[in-house]
Amino acid sequence: MFETFLEEHISVIKDLLSLEDKIAIAINTIIESLKNGNKIIIMGNGGSASDSLHFAGEIVGRYKRERKGYPAISLLEPSIITAIANDYSYEEVFSRQVEALAEPGDIVFGISTSGNSKNVINGIKKAKEIGATTIGLLGKDGGQLSNIVDIPIIVPSDNTPRIQEAHIFIIHYICEKIEESF
Repeated sequence: MFETFLEEHISVIKDLLSLEDKIAIAINTIIESLKNGNKIIIMGNGGSASDSLHFAGEIVGRYKRERKGYPAISLLEPSIITAIANDYSYEEVFSRQVEALAEPGDIVFGISTSGNSKNVINGIKKAKEIGATTIGLLGKDGGQLSNIVDIPIIVPSDNTPRIQEAHIFIIHYICEKIEESF
């Protein structure tokens, strides 16, 4: 059982080699945005929400190296989410925050294992209206987000837990490259 579990993980991680060019484009875009004084805004639901918080923490705090903090925001403040969900709908919890916080040149980064999370889709659409660059960290076939984001990074798997593991691997790789570039 454990060996099968581990083999599934290794297989999905090895398949990330096919995403190397897309990941490099995302990294270069993020680095350029940060160097221009912009910020990264990150959103996701469930496990992807946790990944969003983790990603923002690594950018603002540090990943491995002592350095200055870079601007990153995870859109997961409970009082804001519940206020927006109550006054509008849960589908608007990210778009309202993006509307309030994003500026042209920022990166808006949506994480969704299915690529079909309506609130992430709405947040990405709002970001594009504002002139932010959008990146999707997705799974399966990329869902609807694959056709909406500027840079789709689609983990080629239908296994949600393995997609989530690959997402955190990609997030860590992005963080490492950001630190190397400054």
